Amino acid sequence: MNTQAQDRKKWNPIEYVGLGLLVVILLCIFFFHQGFSGMFDAMFTRAYKMFEFYLFGASKLGAAIVVSVMTGRILERLGFTDALMRIFLPVMKYIKVNAAVVVGVIYNILGDVNAAGRIAGPVVMKAGCTKDEQKIAIATMCNAPCSFSIIVLGIMSLSLAGINPFPVIIVGIFLPIIIVPAFLKLFWRDTKAVDITDLPRFTPETGPMDTLFGSAREGAQLVFLFILPAGCAIFALIGILEYFGVWSVITSALGGFLEMIGIEPNTGVDTIVTAGTLAMNNLKTALAENTIAKKLVVGSFVLANSSWPIQVPLGQIPAVWGGVVDLKNSEIMVSALIGCIIRLVYAALVAQIFGLFL
Repeated sequence: MNTQAQDRKKWNPIEYVGLGLLVVILLCIFFFHQGFSGMFDAMFTRAYKMFEFYLFGASKLGAAIVVSVMTGRILERLGFTDALMRIFLPVMKYIKVNAAVVVGVIYNILGDVNAAGRIAGPVVMKAGCTKDEQKIAIATMCNAPCSFSIIVLGIMSLSLAGINPFPVIIVGIFLPIIIVPAFLKLFWRDTKAVDITDLPRFTPETGPMDTLFGSAREGAQLVFLFILPAGCAIFALIGILEYFGVWSVITSALGGFLEMIGIEPNTGVDTIVTAGTLAMNNLKTALAENTIAKKLVVGSFVLANSSWPIQVPLGQIPAVWGGVVDLKNSEIMVSALIGCIIRLVYAALVAQIFGLFL
């Protein structure tokens, strides 16, 4: 018998884990079959909520995302991205960072975090970004909305609360494009300035109909292939926690913390564990029925316009950027999490500042 066959005959440690799980499952079915089946039913019921929110519910969130991606791609085709690059290039040169680090965050504003990664990843490599600049690009991208629909729904919410959206959008969405790279350069120092000649053009040459129908298809893929699977996975876990009575404790503690730092608690929790789109839609609904402190509305809006919820930095961003840039998946994940934490702190600061004037 050769060595490979002998090794195969040996029990691997994970096989003992699997055997232990089999015994536990059989014991649960025999002694606690009602509780065991109830747990799975809670998972299915909670996961199905994603389909209600995005496909079948009155909120029409799925259609809103498709339209938002179409809008972003049309703006891109009309030269909006190249115009923004022209604006931010002198600033990036001043802080001595490759201007390509803002490509991801600009595309995130226009479309979604997945499209931003697919476009920005190759761009930062083509522009010669260092590893530190690649990390800055990912963390900066996390400070922009995962979907253009978040901005649209957020503007509706701000208007319902009697808040002028313009200064909130400037401070909450566009200012971090400059502030975050400048701040992160203090820690990731291997950076350098580049010229416009070092960067490619970003306006595609696709035809009008290809842009329109292609972006609609991209929006549908975003809903069905990314948001729904990721949301169902998170909601299934939430269903387990709800079944055992743990979730209410977690959300209560998280909501209390968010309210303390100036973020509307219910929609803040929605942003962190589910989706910013859902959070802004729920905020709009809540404002139509109740009065909410303007400071909390601003904080919730700024937080929602980010790469939260948690499945995005932990799963989607590493999946999209991995293999494209020079970073390991763990480095991509850490960079994304740092960006999301910066966004949480920034949302709290903006809420407190606006609270002094509203």
